[in-house]
Amino acid sequence: MLTFPQAERLRSLTADHLLTRHGIRPRIEGDAVLWGDGRRSPLPNLAHQCRAAAEEHWPRLVEQHFTTLENGSRGGESARELLEGTVLRLLPDDAFPGEMANSFRYTRPVAEGLLLALALDTPTSVRILTDHDVASVGPDQLWVAARNNLIRELVEHDEATGPQGARLWTVYGDSHFVASKALVLPELARATTGKDLPEAGALVVLPSRNLLAFHPIEDGTVVDAVNDLGAYALGAYEDGPGALSPRLYWWHEGQLTSLTAIDHETRSFSVVPPPELMELMKKLHAQSAPAPAEPQAVAAAVPSGEPVGAEADAADLDPAAAAAGIVRLAQSEAGVAHTFAATKRLSDVRFAADPDGGRLETWEAWVWAMQTGSALFRTTVATEGTVECRIADRTLRLPATGPVPGADARAWLDAFYLAAVCRERDRLTLLCNVPLDDLRRAAFADEYVFHWIQTLRAFWLRQPMDDVVQHLIATMETSHPDVATRTPGDFLNLIDYQPAALMHRLIAGDRDAFTTTLAEALAHHERYWSDRPDAGTTALYNRIALGPLALACLAYDSDFPVDDTSPYLPKHLLKRDWLGEFPT
Repeated sequence: MLTFPQAERLRSLTADHLLTRHGIRPRIEGDAVLWGDGRRSPLPNLAHQCRAAAEEHWPRLVEQHFTTLENGSRGGESARELLEGTVLRLLPDDAFPGEMANSFRYTRPVAEGLLLALALDTPTSVRILTDHDVASVGPDQLWVAARNNLIRELVEHDEATGPQGARLWTVYGDSHFVASKALVLPELARATTGKDLPEAGALVVLPSRNLLAFHPIEDGTVVDAVNDLGAYALGAYEDGPGALSPRLYWWHEGQLTSLTAIDHETRSFSVVPPPELMELMKKLHAQSAPAPAEPQAVAAAVPSGEPVGAEADAADLDPAAAAAGIVRLAQSEAGVAHTFAATKRLSDVRFAADPDGGRLETWEAWVWAMQTGSALFRTTVATEGTVECRIADRTLRLPATGPVPGADARAWLDAFYLAAVCRERDRLTLLCNVPLDDLRRAAFADEYVFHWIQTLRAFWLRQPMDDVVQHLIATMETSHPDVATRTPGDFLNLIDYQPAALMHRLIAGDRDAFTTTLAEALAHHERYWSDRPDAGTTALYNRIALGPLALACLAYDSDFPVDDTSPYLPKHLLKRDWLGEFPT
């Protein structure tokens, strides 16, 4: 949103405009204008418009905003006008603070964070109906008409693949009622996907009045959809305008259930599915094969079932079959982003049985993950034709895609860390030349993530040390929990921040401090993942401290002493024991 000085300027412009227009200076508190007659005019939407414009244009935006409000409907419509123009409207549950709620007693809570109201849609404005408006027609008749009008509301839609590979449908438009379409999700799903929602329902997010995204729950990708939709909702909610809810919801049997737990003190978000949905997700995840295009062949190559079963079967996976499956998956419609996720899962399974990385098949799986991570960004940097990528034991020509959703900042960090451990200098250089704007567009992330990427790029490309230090300082400053509000605090402090702390010691050349910081990073890693129910299903991140391992490899190659008996650091990868074993 706006900075504090910008917010103060907007309040001042608003007060000056209203004084000039009406001869009175109303009270402005927080994000709303408080009128003497009890009316309240919220300012967040105006603030969002101003944030996107140069400050010299703010006076015009203020004037347009209040002119639109004043020209809007003020009541007195006929019953026919209300029946024809009223639409169901979802609002934040705090839309009517204090005594204002007394005029909207007919509204209904729909789910945590959401309130259902009736809105009159006119050519010049959208007005929330009052109790008096509703009583003038009759609530039963008006609710039915409003639902039918919502179904007829025109919207646009796209099918997309989320950063974790889940299939999503995004719905958008200029209408104030796009997000409210969640109230008629079965009808919306038929119109957008061409088929009915599955019996399990759908995951859905409603970040703003103009945006909705959903994922039908029909296979194991529901696990990925939780992450994809959760990140999308939080980012779009903060970007506005018309912010509605940052929560992730489950639509099931006509009801919306919030899956998001919000700690308002720490401003952290976590997903807590009810037991019924949790069991369903586990069942679907265990049943799903990671390669939709060739489920039987790739399922044998890239396991994605429950972690206990995967660990038990790790020693029995045939390397040749795995390599063939990875190649087929990369060439299938699933694409390189899906292949990257699959190879990381396979690496995780290998390390479950071989935590030191002493077996050839473990090194192979790690190399495949490194290759597909680099290939993902090689194909997205190019915008036409094909690009040559080595994956497993094959050299493939893969289609150039330009930027895609799965090629985001988190995937870039994984790819960089993997390449650093494999000592792939050319691939690291390629990754460091991926445009930062492409990563920003691919998925929302806190700003510290992008500063950290710039730090790694500057370090690897041997830019002036002052540049490296400045990027690292920016990483540290923007990774404070009060600033980095999109990342859960414990993950930020115990996992994400640790590589930056190690980089600080590395560029300072302080070997003793690096040793101490590495031990602390590994202890934090263990603390974070211990007793976490999702630890077994998250590739690489629980069995291996991926970021600290990459920094440890950079330090080892700079003759820093690194304890190769440390947990979560496969010693044979750290010490380069497998380098040169086969072409990569």
